[in-house]
Amino acid sequence: MLAEKNPNFYINPVYPHSFPDPFVFKFRGEYFALCTDFARDGKVFPVLHSRDLVNWREIGGAMEKLNNDSPFYWAPEVFYHNGKFYLYYSVGNEAQMEIRVAVSTRPDGSFIDSGHRLTGEEFAIDAHVFEDTNGEHYLFYATDFLAHTHIGTGTVVDKLVDFFTLAGAPRPVTRARYDWQIYDPNRAEKGGVRWHTVEGPTVLKRKNVYYEMFSGGNWQNTTYGVSFAVTGDLNQTEEWSQFSDGEKVFPILRTIPDLIVGPGHNSVVRGLNNRELFCVYHRWTENGRVLAIDRMDFTGGNRMFIKGATHTPQLAPYQPGVSDFFDELSENRWQKIAGNWRASENELICENSENSQENSFGEVVCRQKTENFMCEISLRNLENSSGAFGVCLKNGSENILRFLLSPKNCAASVIWRENGIEQNESFSLPKDFDFSAFHLLRIEIDCRSVKIKLDENTIRVERMLEIAASQIALAAESSAAFSGFSLTEGFEELFETDHLPYKGWNKAAESGEIYVEDQILKIVSGNDAPTILSKKLQRNLENNYELTVNFCLSDSAENTGAFEFYPIFDEKKGANQSCSFSIQKESDKWFLLSKSVDAVEKTALPEQFSPQAFHQIRFIKLDEKIRIEFETQELCSIKAPANVGGIAFGVINAAVSFDMVRLTIFSN
Repeated sequence: MLAEKNPNFYINPVYPHSFPDPFVFKFRGEYFALCTDFARDGKVFPVLHSRDLVNWREIGGAMEKLNNDSPFYWAPEVFYHNGKFYLYYSVGNEAQMEIRVAVSTRPDGSFIDSGHRLTGEEFAIDAHVFEDTNGEHYLFYATDFLAHTHIGTGTVVDKLVDFFTLAGAPRPVTRARYDWQIYDPNRAEKGGVRWHTVEGPTVLKRKNVYYEMFSGGNWQNTTYGVSFAVTGDLNQTEEWSQFSDGEKVFPILRTIPDLIVGPGHNSVVRGLNNRELFCVYHRWTENGRVLAIDRMDFTGGNRMFIKGATHTPQLAPYQPGVSDFFDELSENRWQKIAGNWRASENELICENSENSQENSFGEVVCRQKTENFMCEISLRNLENSSGAFGVCLKNGSENILRFLLSPKNCAASVIWRENGIEQNESFSLPKDFDFSAFHLLRIEIDCRSVKIKLDENTIRVERMLEIAASQIALAAESSAAFSGFSLTEGFEELFETDHLPYKGWNKAAESGEIYVEDQILKIVSGNDAPTILSKKLQRNLENNYELTVNFCLSDSAENTGAFEFYPIFDEKKGANQSCSFSIQKESDKWFLLSKSVDAVEKTALPEQFSPQAFHQIRFIKLDEKIRIEFETQELCSIKAPANVGGIAFGVINAAVSFDMVRLTIFSN
């Protein structure tokens, strides 16, 4: 099945023209990509645009060339903050390169160099801005280490005092230490030394662990690829711990001889449903370095993987349950409750009078109903309006929780009910917070648990509710605009708290223990009866879905203890044994036993499976089948069960640890 003939699939490269060192970012639900080099219009850093990560159109160049004779413009990355886009890039003559920053109020171009050089090294490239959860910003970049044991390029980190100034105290993060990172064993332009290269940093944070992805080696060698390093302390003086040695543990994205050449210099972006992560990278073809994307994820245990590099048709990025760019105000998606609303230039605009009664809000409600969902929306006020604006979580006509931005008070507030009494908590915003600029609001609802993030880290709120919310509404006292709405059904449980009952989890058997410790769920069964943890869903799973589980069988390594998953579960009847999946040990090998309505299939787990390590397994329902994948490999496919109203995990004669359980419902 060819991807170009079926929108449910894509095939790499997604942009088969030269696009080296690609960086992709998401703004108002749409994607923008920039790359090294000159655009056709003579400007530097070609820009592409897409709404689906797969189909791209060329826009032009991001900025004018500097008023000097620098021939090389490399590795642009864009960071958005408070209405401005900051473009960090390398410029120079190849031997000497510096990192500079340009600024624009648009995501697609019109960047103007700020006049600031950030780095003092003779050679500095591949800038990457990372914002920590405390709101502090850091610049990761690559520079040369001539006195290191493995001479060559490595990565460093320095704190950003502001978006134009570094603290001036760069610390090594990842320097070469393995042979797979050799760029040239006798590099003439460097005096004939054995030269190593570690470059192209991009940083993610998950469950208090920092991951730096990087490219290593020479693209012309089969050892070239992308790996990562980790730390639990961003401010530590020691280098981060690297994952790949190139001999026993290979890079997680690498050259595949005769198929894929030189995949590297990656960035990471969320998919359409804001739940999936995609690794964006270039690879070499007859057209040069072209643009490719592949799924990636974390397994737990300080490990990640990339499901690639792929060259065959892949499932397109999962579509969310509701996606609206507000090309129009759709009555199929939205119910207008109060106020004057209209769609214009990809914004849903509320225009109420400033003289409206206090606490009288214009409101539109998303018609989608579910008690487990994740929503993203960009929002801003209009015409210096002082009225509050934000979102309401509802159950029928009742407001369960409101999150509002108040320009009048330069604050955000959360209003909810607790023990029958309305509670109101206010959060001060930075003095320079621009309410007229778009800000990203992310809301996750899991039964009676709600998490809210404003601009990822400006404000983070978590509340446990008396009543579960089932709908979300956009609201404004006076004039405000909303853009890039996305709602994805499902949930992601990282076990960062022990509030499992609020999230619908129940112990479904009397025996054994179930508890959360150090952000890990542990299920312990001490006899032949299973210990089961179940979660009932609001409605049966009828659409396609992906259930993802990160697990570790460390306490089961020497026995025949089993971990089971039941996709059909009823709190009164218990697990439906007619459809189950279990990981079991027989003799010296581990197997997945898949039991469906009409068949039983036994599949050997990959050789790299270790019961002492965390691994990821995925159950992907596509129409009538469930496809089962173990990290980067497909194991088998079975008939999908009907009437799935919940999920359950059982442990028999063992103790099993879970790092994550994620259910994503999609419409592909």
